[in-house]
Parts: sequence; C-alpha cells; structure tokens
Amino acid sequence: MLVGGWAGNWTNTTKYGVCVFVSEVIQLWYRAVTSAYYRGALGALLVYDITKRQSFDHIPRWLEELRGHADKNIVIMLVGNKSDLEDERAVSTEDAKEFAEKENLFFLETSALQATNVENAFQTVLSEIFKIHSKKNMAADPKANGAAPSLAGKKVVVPGPAQEIPKSKCCSSM
Repeated sequence: MLVGGWAGNWTNTTKYGVCVFVSEVIQLWYRAVTSAYYRGALGALLVYDITKRQSFDHIPRWLEELRGHADKNIVIMLVGNKSDLEDERAVSTEDAKEFAEKENLFFLETSALQATNVENAFQTVLSEIFKIHSKKNMAADPKANGAAPSLAGKKVVVPGPAQEIPKSKCCSSM
C-alpha cells in the first residue's frame, strides 16, 4: 500500500519495507550460495597483493567468512603475492606474519610472475590436509597400531593405448 501523493511522498515504512524485504531475500540467497560454495573445502589460500595495503586489510573479513561457512578443520594459508615487487611493497612481511600467527594460519610470500613459492604454497596446504585426515582415519581405526590406514576401494582400470576396455555384462548385447 502506498501512502502519499503522486509526487512520490511515500512513507518510509512502505518505501523501506520493500527494500528490507528484498534485502532479506538476497541475504538468504547469499547465505545459501556461500555455505554451498564452502561446503567440503579442505583447504584455502587467502591471497593478498603485497603492493596494495587494502587487499591485506580485507583479509580478516574473508577469513571470518571462510571460518563461518567452512569445516572447522580447514587448512588456511595466508599468501602475500608479488614478492618480486619489493620496491613497491605496502604490506610488511612482519605485519603479515604477525597476523598469520595470531589467526593460526600458515604464511608464505610468493611471486606468481617468477613462479617463486607458488608450488610450495599448494604443497604445504595439501600436506597439512593429508596429515589432518590421516590422523582422523587413525583415530577412527584404533586397531591400526600406527599402521597406515586401510583404504577400502574398488580397482579402477584406466585403459591406455595398449589396453582393451573391459566389457561389462550390461553392455555386451550392444
């Protein structure tokens, strides 16, 4: 219901009531999308540009969102990129290390341009994910006695140039 004259003198309740409703719908949609986006993530790299302080200043917000939606055991690494541009540095290594330690994050500086530490960043996160999940598997199987966790699975044959694709019973009539 619009209250007011033709010139658009609506009351704030009506005008903002519609806006609030739309805003709530968008927020619900955003929450659903973000939680689905983070669901199942085992690791994350939070990357900032060492030459742009603003990118570093946004890291706490991204970290809060990540921790709010992802699994509590997610492995997170703070990555300062563009270490090749040392003369343009706006974020000190000490500031970033201090933040990473305070937030219990791994930390590394990289240069994507020079391919410095990029692979190391991914390997570190993957190694930590493996350690965490190995410990979970060991805890779930108390009779393992320190042995590697048994992985039950099905053998998968990937045909190569010299191999034949095995025919299953379901497709033999074709």
